Amino acid sequence: MRIDVDAGLIEQYVRELARHGAHGETGVWRTAYSPEWLAAQEQVAAWYAEAGLEVRRDAVGNVWGRLAGEQAGPVIASGSHIDSQTPGGRYDGALGVIGALAALRTLHERFGRPRCTLEAVSLCEEEASRFHAANFWGSRAITKSIAPGEPERILDFDGVSIAAAMRAVGLDPERVPDAGRHDIETWIELHIEQGPVLEAAGLQVGVVDAITGIRHYVVELVGRSDHAGARPMEGRLDPMAGFAEIVSAVIGVALEMGPPAVTTVGRVHVEPNLPGAVPDRVVFTVDSRHPDPQTLAGQHAQQEQLMRAIAERRGLEISWSTPLDLPPCLCDSGVVAALERAGREQDVPFRRMHSGAGHDTQNMARIAKVAMVFARSEGGRSHTPAEFTSVDDAAAATRVLAAALHELAY
Repeated sequence: MRIDVDAGLIEQYVRELARHGAHGETGVWRTAYSPEWLAAQEQVAAWYAEAGLEVRRDAVGNVWGRLAGEQAGPVIASGSHIDSQTPGGRYDGALGVIGALAALRTLHERFGRPRCTLEAVSLCEEEASRFHAANFWGSRAITKSIAPGEPERILDFDGVSIAAAMRAVGLDPERVPDAGRHDIETWIELHIEQGPVLEAAGLQVGVVDAITGIRHYVVELVGRSDHAGARPMEGRLDPMAGFAEIVSAVIGVALEMGPPAVTTVGRVHVEPNLPGAVPDRVVFTVDSRHPDPQTLAGQHAQQEQLMRAIAERRGLEISWSTPLDLPPCLCDSGVVAALERAGREQDVPFRRMHSGAGHDTQNMARIAKVAMVFARSEGGRSHTPAEFTSVDDAAAATRVLAAALHELAY
């Protein structure tokens, strides 16, 4: 049974949603609780209502569209996030919101009321592009994973708390726990791949069976500032030299382990940041990922041992924090199988694969059976205005999602 979705409608949704926070010709700059974010969520709510869904906004600003089932019982949900990188593109997160909406709209129009309740959701925040410690705020609220006091403690880069930002858009941070859900049994997230695997294989769609674990380190190396000319090389306590050696070492661990291990050093801050002085202090980030829990633990242990050893040998003080420590997520075999059956049934070329990026699905796995559908990313690009997924690939992924939801809910 072929389930056709309106590719033109998906293209229209993508184009219209991208107007909210438009940045340049193809970019989007839409951070959590900004005016652009608010306008985008209002747009999604209007589309939900137009599709015949019951619309609800929860305590953190997630927007839900509900297609009530004939039977009382657990919910099957799909969606993604509405916020973007600064700047990001039109598809990361947004296509998952649009795909869930298009799938539920199609199923409602063609098959009527489902047996089990279906819900689509536009999650309020995932990227941490405004509030650097807020990662996955929307799905963390749903899974009751936000600690008391976090809304007041988490600040954006201008010093505004997430609590203050919520109040500015009419939300009460004291009610964050009210966003928790206990009735979602199955969760499927459609997302762009963000990498080159599907394009290299000549395939439109990926069925995700595992999501990488991610640990973010913020590392501080402390040495001693000296004159760049008067202090001889011997006897220097140079944290920049230690930083350079650590970068090579931790990236070398991932290279030696081979795919799918990855490690990235993405941000560095030097004090004093002067051409004629040895620095006192270097602070930098390490992003270390692998989808296998046991392998990832070994990867982290090896990298930490190297960082300590290099600092000790160079006479440097070292410390670190881990503001993000997301374990790998193994997707539910039954939901993965349903997606694979949907791909074959809809005659959509696909492959099973893991995700090298983190997703809200990892949080939703705390309360539900989960899996993901990937749509091909042109050039493997993401987190950039240059990211692009063709309307044909977006429609193919949405058809797979819709067919799987039909099997599970009808």
